[in-house]
Amino acid sequence: MLSRLGPLLCVALLALPVTAQAAPTAPSPAFKWVTEASATLDHWYNPDDGRYRTTQWWNTANALQAQLVASSLLGNDLGEQRANNTYNQNVGTWFRNDYYDDEGWWGLTWVQAYDQTREQRYLVAAESLFTDMAGGWDLTCGGGIWWSKNRDYKNAIPNELFLSLAAALALRTTGAAAANYQRWAELEWDWFAHTGMINAQGLVNDGLTDDCHNNGRTTWTYNQGVVLGGLADLYRLTGHRDLLQSATSIANAAMTRLTDGNGVLHESCEAKRCDVDQTQFKGIFVRNLVALNEVAPSSAYTAFAVRNALAVWKTRNQANQLGLFWSGPFDTADASRQSSALDCLNSALRLS
Repeated sequence: MLSRLGPLLCVALLALPVTAQAAPTAPSPAFKWVTEASATLDHWYNPDDGRYRTTQWWNTANALQAQLVASSLLGNDLGEQRANNTYNQNVGTWFRNDYYDDEGWWGLTWVQAYDQTREQRYLVAAESLFTDMAGGWDLTCGGGIWWSKNRDYKNAIPNELFLSLAAALALRTTGAAAANYQRWAELEWDWFAHTGMINAQGLVNDGLTDDCHNNGRTTWTYNQGVVLGGLADLYRLTGHRDLLQSATSIANAAMTRLTDGNGVLHESCEAKRCDVDQTQFKGIFVRNLVALNEVAPSSAYTAFAVRNALAVWKTRNQANQLGLFWSGPFDTADASRQSSALDCLNSALRLS
């Protein structure tokens, strides 16, 4: 257990140089870090509408999921309380909107809430969202779902979320429903793997051109992440090891090509300015690295998560707010940045 490490070892771990070659052991303060980072995130929670101030709709889903995971690690019910309130405040919309990726984020958040509470209403919400997402599938570019209901862009993130949610639901349902979700997950991955969105470097580009080729656009960190969780669950369903090979290849490419010389993760927009969407992305990658590690354990994943958690906590401000630049300096605070960094701290604690 982290809390049993002695004070001298704690000091020694914190003094370790953070290098790309190092494979540090999870520091004993990690439990405290998650406690404080989650409490700080909660300051942005608005009980009146069940959302997090300073973020958009889809960010709230990710912030809530990070808080749920933190609660499961810390042994408290804060995340469950927030999930209950958010559900009650917004269930009238069934968490649907015009963007299929937004629906996918909410679906996965309700799967997390279901796992922690076993309340059927959350699973029902996730299944309802999946059904709506499935309506976005057509044979343009040979398959896949659209980014939005305007049907003007086929891209990576809604399809990765569709894969991940389908596989997650197959694991949590039975009979014909489970078989249907598994068929969708297999169909999605078969299509995705042949679209060309995974480039020659092993990274996932943003989407497809109008004539159905890789558009060469940004390899966002979350596009390298969500697919890992989906493939991990699809492997649980099928036992097909080629799925793990694909996931491992993407994970290794991201840890190699999207990091600095110290092995700390960066978003390409950091060189200029990241918007409120892009500030969310990095934590999603690390969260899904945990999901992959559960079926294909690797000391490299543990080292990566701990290395990044050390960097995240080192660059906090005096209010335990966590910024965009995990390697520093601290820039500004909002719920998107905080929940993304909390995902990283959660992951380090889980992987330890």
